[in-house]
Amino acid sequence: MKKEELSFEQAMEQLEKITARLEEGDVPLEEALEEYKRGMELSAICHSKLKKAEDELAKLVTNEGDQPYRLDGEDA
Repeated sequence: MKKEELSFEQAMEQLEKITARLEEGDVPLEEALEEYKRGMELSAICHSKLKKAEDELAKLVTNEGDQPYRLDGEDA
């Protein structure tokens, strides 16, 4: 599966597995470096997907004046 095809949840799951494995501390150095690189790729994928979702939500919650939607009583 290409990294671009991963869902946010799949990327997070893989990232959690890598993190747990590296935290155990018994990974050979070369493998640890490869796992770290993969973890950074997965982190970037998650960040990108979260940013995209945030941007989509911002578009959905704007009102007619192009201002972010605010709840009654919320300060500007």
